[in-house]
Amino acid sequence: MKDVMDIAIKIACSFRARSLQRRLFRAQLEEAGADHTDLLLHTDVRWLSRGKFLERFLELLPEIKEFLKHTTTHAAAAYTQLEDSQWLADLAFLTDVTNKINDLNLELQGKGKHIANMISSVNTFKTKLRLLLRRLQQCDVRNFPHLEAELRREGKDSVELARYEQQIQNILLEFERRFTDFASIEPVAQFLCFPFGENVDVDCIAPKVATLFSLDSSAVENEILTLQNDIEIKCRATPGITGEFWNLLLEEKYPNLRQCALNMTSLFGSTYLCESAFSHMKIIKSKYRTTLTDDHLAACLRLALNSYCLDYEKLAASSQCQKSH
Repeated sequence: MKDVMDIAIKIACSFRARSLQRRLFRAQLEEAGADHTDLLLHTDVRWLSRGKFLERFLELLPEIKEFLKHTTTHAAAAYTQLEDSQWLADLAFLTDVTNKINDLNLELQGKGKHIANMISSVNTFKTKLRLLLRRLQQCDVRNFPHLEAELRREGKDSVELARYEQQIQNILLEFERRFTDFASIEPVAQFLCFPFGENVDVDCIAPKVATLFSLDSSAVENEILTLQNDIEIKCRATPGITGEFWNLLLEEKYPNLRQCALNMTSLFGSTYLCESAFSHMKIIKSKYRTTLTDDHLAACLRLALNSYCLDYEKLAASSQCQKSH
């Protein structure tokens, strides 16, 4: 699919790189009443760039072909792929796939995301990939809206889908390779989300917890058995790796399990928080704040990244107003 992406980027860059070409193309889009007024540029550095670029390119494809046809015959002849039904089907398929990956990317971002949430999202996506693979093997493209629309436009009931099956299979294998560490983390995360499940096997889960966090297996096993028979804690348990529940456990009674919960919630499942911190720091530490000290920067970053919201009305009410003399 690399050739599809390369050609689309080349066409978009040829429009955006020349100011005259870009103005003429934007004027054509405004005259035609298109939903968009320009093409997007793709960059590998920015998140979600590929999917948004391809979707915009596909939506403006009729206008792009019309513009190339009326500008110069050489430009239209250089991009014969725009009239190739197979290339257009590949473009639609690639757009659908990148959109699905974008949805996963957005789901993994945001504050308050624990590793358990991310494992669930990745496992869900892998299950969806297996469903897509089965649908393609049955010549069913209902889960690929752009590809389905392209086939309908071409008047085709079906197309050779073996190449698309291979692409989905490659993505699935790549996910399996990149997330192999989840195999050891997932059972521990599942246990910490709700340690009172009926199918919790102490003999099985205790060694996994001890191995993952380098703890004494027998001590972890004893704490799990004690926890599962603690009536007061069990009555107040809520599903999920939440600090409220694990704070109920006494440090003297459950030191290992408390440490496990703390370590699990501290795992970084993505670089989103780091990227967000750098973005905030770039805004705070600008060239206009040259006297900003390290302590002030740390305080500003903490305010920007913390979800705690100050009660300004309460603070104002507690302050004594300056009386006039």
